Amino acid sequence: MKRGITVLAVCSLALVGYFNASKWAIHHQTLTFLDPERSDRTVSFDIAVRRDREMESMAEMIDLPVAILSHGNTVKNTEYSFLTNLFAARGYLVISVQHDLESDDPMVTKVGEEYVGRRMQYNRGIFNIKFAIDQLKKVYPNADYRHLTLIGHSNGGDISMYFAKLHPEMVKKVVTLDNLRVPFLTDGKVRILSFRSKDPVFKTDPGVIPSAEECNKDGITVVNTDFQHNDMRDTGSEEAKVSIQGMLDKFLADTDSDDDAKPVTANAPQVLDPGPVAPYVPTAAERAAAKKPLTH
Repeated sequence: MKRGITVLAVCSLALVGYFNASKWAIHHQTLTFLDPERSDRTVSFDIAVRRDREMESMAEMIDLPVAILSHGNTVKNTEYSFLTNLFAARGYLVISVQHDLESDDPMVTKVGEEYVGRRMQYNRGIFNIKFAIDQLKKVYPNADYRHLTLIGHSNGGDISMYFAKLHPEMVKKVVTLDNLRVPFLTDGKVRILSFRSKDPVFKTDPGVIPSAEECNKDGITVVNTDFQHNDMRDTGSEEAKVSIQGMLDKFLADTDSDDDAKPVTANAPQVLDPGPVAPYVPTAAERAAAKKPLTH
């Protein structure tokens, strides 16, 4: 009798473990559309969403929070899975937009011009994001597209900040990884988390990062790290990815539960405790991917 009870208990635990694993499974999908208003420009984006949250949304039980990720210059939108999986695990519908096409002209720095002449790329990114949202409303109608969380690395961080600057009514949070050109919003309405590299090549333009006093007043969290600019994507070191995941998870836990919460910290320590977040383990394909340089 006791043996039967023990076997039943083990089977029950295995069943619970199976359903828990299924509950946290993340659905990945790539969608591609043509934008007729821009001469049928191809706009592709990857989606990551937790399957249980996806089903609840389709059943009209919840509105999914939406996070939009913008990649760095010359980098693919698929090279930030350590971030997209974290957001998806927390219940977000994550949209990773491919902004650059092979047919696009190379991005050139024009010293002396506003944002070193990159406004055209920022506007193109904004058009891509808004077009992607319009298409996704047909696929995921029960998602909150009015309170976006924007994430971006390098040039993608500048696209994210510029979008928030032009459309603050649509943005709730902005997370940047070493954006260099567009100054932070300082109106206190948008919560901002920004990771900064310690890189001798990639230098932030003057006036981009507010003073410590402004950060504390306006809910801006600036994290100074010892990592390189190119560490802030899947091909970066495990130390960099785990540290970023840990601080990002704490920031989301804070801001998702309390819109009026104070910033996590200003000028946080250079090495962060990742807390309960599991380290990101790259796939074989990601390990085999070429580590191409990222231009700013």
